[in-house]
Amino acid sequence: MSTAAATENERPSAEEIILYDKDPKTKIATITFNRPDHLNAPTADARLRYADLLHRANVDDDVKVVVIRGVGSNLGSGADIPEAMEMEADPTNRARIRELRVDDESAINFPPAGSYRHGATLTQWYANSAAGCRSLQEFKKISIVEAKGYCYGWHFYQAADADLVIASDDTLFGHPAFRYIGFGPRMWTWAQTMGIRKFQEMVFTGRPFTAQEMYDCNFANRVVPRDRLEDEVEKYALACSRTRPTDTVFMQKMFFELMKQSQGEYLGSMLTGLFESLGGTARPDAEDLVLDEDTVSGGINNAVKSNDDLFPPDFRLSKSGRRRAD
Repeated sequence: MSTAAATENERPSAEEIILYDKDPKTKIATITFNRPDHLNAPTADARLRYADLLHRANVDDDVKVVVIRGVGSNLGSGADIPEAMEMEADPTNRARIRELRVDDESAINFPPAGSYRHGATLTQWYANSAAGCRSLQEFKKISIVEAKGYCYGWHFYQAADADLVIASDDTLFGHPAFRYIGFGPRMWTWAQTMGIRKFQEMVFTGRPFTAQEMYDCNFANRVVPRDRLEDEVEKYALACSRTRPTDTVFMQKMFFELMKQSQGEYLGSMLTGLFESLGGTARPDAEDLVLDEDTVSGGINNAVKSNDDLFPPDFRLSKSGRRRAD
């Protein structure tokens, strides 16, 4: 067995990472990220399960509201980066092909390294709701994200695409890709939701924003102390489930979907995918951290931590780094 395959087998299954439950009586369903020891990082398979669960809830007449939350102290800090790097280094591309929902990985050849399609095939896929990256955009029921702790990367996508965001006052919002790569697939939506001036600050500095800052720029609907978060989310979910019939909610969501598309939501996803597809042509400056095999040979966490310390404490991504004195 290859090293990549062995590591893959050590990870929890998609069903273990993404939990689903529904209460037909209240018509509230809950999707729970359940990997707290890895800051709720979803694997590629888990992201596909997430997309499938939202599709199922969209059809299910027993569901009117979906609450999205995480086990432990955080909503989540983004995708499983070690897995992504293993997939990039794997010459068979078996896991990557599976992520693209090709059932028989051995039946096709993935575009070769160095070709435009090698990266673009995947980054353009992230603009598709079936990929688990913009699935909430096409969800025609009400979605509520319960944000706490870290709300970074892929989890930040979910907060951007949800109908409502209820956050604990200790939540940090952002995307590490702004500091280490330069792009994130939901940039258009973030710019529209936060306002371009504030979003540009996030992109250009790479710093995370606090829950209060996200409330002030109209991204979060409510900010409450951590010990009140679950009760506040339940209050909102029950209120949403008791308003107009599900048919009316569907029509309301169609209205908002048309509005978003007139503002270019899907176009924005495709454009960001285009820039990400060309990311390999961007030449790093001498001091830039590049997440490749050579740079992270001592461990991704150590490489990221060392780079994080180059920034002022309140610009750092990690909570431990924010607490450390200069």
